[in-house]
Amino acid sequence: MSEAWPRAGKAAAGDNFLAGGPGSGLASSVVKPLTEPEIRAAFVNCSKGEAKRASIPRDLSGQPWEDLDFLGWRDPQSPERAYLAAEIDGKLVAIVLRCPGPGPLQKKTSMCSFCLTSHSGGVTLMVAPRTGQAGQQGNTVGDYLCTDLACSLYVRGKKAVRGLGGRRAERLTPEEQAERLMANLTAFIVKVTG
Repeated sequence: MSEAWPRAGKAAAGDNFLAGGPGSGLASSVVKPLTEPEIRAAFVNCSKGEAKRASIPRDLSGQPWEDLDFLGWRDPQSPERAYLAAEIDGKLVAIVLRCPGPGPLQKKTSMCSFCLTSHSGGVTLMVAPRTGQAGQQGNTVGDYLCTDLACSLYVRGKKAVRGLGGRRAERLTPEEQAERLMANLTAFIVKVTG
């Protein structure tokens, strides 16, 4: 049974999860098991109706929670939509992402901005509407991310990269790589909510 999360709700313009408040401001390093109502209540960059209609993974109990720094997934009914949820400074925050649907296989190798894993055709530009008035005016924030949003599994060596690319040898420990992943994720969410 998961703990109750503080409701993130709508982020107001100027909310900055790195400034002030208890804790470090960084996303927690392993996300606690989540429930569908917790995820729906945590969306910050969409309307309540959009959050209600969001496609939440059906297999939440089957997720490898002990290896996930955040929960990320693509919408199987609408491949141009993706979502992610992470705990930042004690609050669960979920955001909606837009990305191109399936297209021709890319031959160029690109690197994910969160986990720094290189993929041939496995990295996609994902764009999140900003919160508040900026989002209502159509402003977005984008970054190149692993298409399957399995960054946590790549960092821990639990999932292999298909095709060309992969994880480069680093001097950082897996724990330090996970910390860097979470710092990159937190910076992205701050851009969305700030």
